Amino acid sequence: MNSLNDIWNSVLAVLGQNLTATALNTWFSDCTPVELKNNRIVLHTPTDFKRDIIQQRFAGDIAAVLSDLFSTEFKVTVLAGKEELDSYLAETANDDTLPEVAGFTFDNFVVGPSNKYAHAAALAVAENPGNVYNPLFIYGNSGLGKTHLLLAIGQSIHTRRPGDKIVYVKGDDFTNELIHAIQTGSTEEFRQKYRSADLLLMDDIQFIAGKQQTQEEFFHTFNALYEDSKQIVVTSDRPPLEMNKLEDRIRTRLEWGLMADVQPPDLETRMAITRNKAAQLGMPLADEIVEFISENITSNIRQLEGVVKKLTAYRDLLDDEVSITSVKRALKDVMRIDTFVPTADIIIGETARYYGLTEEAIRGQSRQKNTATARQVAMYLCRTLTNLSLVDIGAQFEGRNHATVLASVRKIEDLMQSSPDMAGTIRDISSNISSKN
Repeated sequence: MNSLNDIWNSVLAVLGQNLTATALNTWFSDCTPVELKNNRIVLHTPTDFKRDIIQQRFAGDIAAVLSDLFSTEFKVTVLAGKEELDSYLAETANDDTLPEVAGFTFDNFVVGPSNKYAHAAALAVAENPGNVYNPLFIYGNSGLGKTHLLLAIGQSIHTRRPGDKIVYVKGDDFTNELIHAIQTGSTEEFRQKYRSADLLLMDDIQFIAGKQQTQEEFFHTFNALYEDSKQIVVTSDRPPLEMNKLEDRIRTRLEWGLMADVQPPDLETRMAITRNKAAQLGMPLADEIVEFISENITSNIRQLEGVVKKLTAYRDLLDDEVSITSVKRALKDVMRIDTFVPTADIIIGETARYYGLTEEAIRGQSRQKNTATARQVAMYLCRTLTNLSLVDIGAQFEGRNHATVLASVRKIEDLMQSSPDMAGTIRDISSNISSKN
């Protein structure tokens, strides 16, 4: 989901589950999203009549879908006609303030082994912007807290230095703003907005990779801010080295400062996050409920938050007691319940049997080609067939680190695309594993 239109299309898809095609077309065919900011979506429709109907009949449903997508509350504003739209755009044209997303502060960021390094780096930057770790590059998979840390830096600096100009932007929005500036002849205003910032926060920078003009503008923006000792903080789903379409000169600059990765949280951290979110919503959970949720959702913090919100809704709307049964119902769309999930031992055993090796050889340090390939296959299958984190998988192979596991997984993925034999091997071993159910 990379743009405002993608988000709006997702909302319409959910609304369409409860509306006829005629009703959906009648009210939303010419309804367009204007902005998603500060926990509010702004929509535009041509007439006052449609605005009133959407606001009265559908605003609650739209807010509920967005809340489900982002695990935070949303408001809905509907504009009607060209005059209202132009007025709104004029009022917000120079609004560069930080998105005030509830809960994204250092105080309620749950620190664990998987994010301790990134958290410490973010805190150091917030306390001394522009002077340490500039730029700060935070990377990791979706839903692990990168945006939380990014916004926490902004909130902290804004509180202590309210006069600083803080600019927050997503990578794809940076591109869209540049396109609009070129079309309207306002590129100088665009450049002034970003190059006059005291703190630039860019979320999901991977979306500018491969876009020549966007990269050109970011390159010069980076140089202007860096030379003026202004703080730059960037997040991505991968390190700069793995962004193949990112220009070398930008990759080099992103590597000038500090790179901090965020890994999937361990069980104890997941349990702490679940308890923390439940407490924020005023719904203490029994230890067995917390443990059940945390054992089954292993790689995405947003899913943990979303599940707790669903349990809150069940309690408030249906007067439903929170039990393992209700937890399973809340989790049915984000996790595998009551299905066979093989253990790492089963996967390693079946991989060893397929290659005619011992389990000890696969877990060990041998670099013989056949053994090394079998080890990489086992790591790949552990990653795709279980909920184990990269760190947990590495622990199964004499303590190899997460980077080694990730490299092995990607190597097998590449081989599966280029070699029918490897694809067949994966299918065969997966079938053997499934037969253990």
